Amino acid sequence: MPNRGSMDEPREQGKIMSNAHAFIDNEVKTNDVVLFMKGTPQFPMCGFSGQVVQILDYLGVPYKGVNVLEDDGIRQGIKDYSNWPTIPQLYVKGEFVGGCDIVREMFQSGELQSHLSDKGIAVRVPEKG
Repeated sequence: MPNRGSMDEPREQGKIMSNAHAFIDNEVKTNDVVLFMKGTPQFPMCGFSGQVVQILDYLGVPYKGVNVLEDDGIRQGIKDYSNWPTIPQLYVKGEFVGGCDIVREMFQSGELQSHLSDKGIAVRVPEKG
């Protein structure tokens, strides 16, 4: 008797990917700020994710962290969704902002703070002194 599982695999893979796409789309559209990352905001599992967490925490921006390590469909799906090859990925008001390098450069230039403020996201401005 032939193994029927192999015939269904592409269909199952497609279903998993479309479920991942629906999940990602929902997260991006229902959260003002969402970070697809390796690990969690409390326990980043890579330095790049950790850097973006530090920036967002420093700015006092409320955000949702999505751990891509928990689901391979989401891990690959977010790359397909944004057409961006690396993780972490930051979204603000449904719009892809960038990965670690872009977020860090925007933060250092003040552009990230302006972008967040322009989108109606409160940003803590550290006092000088």
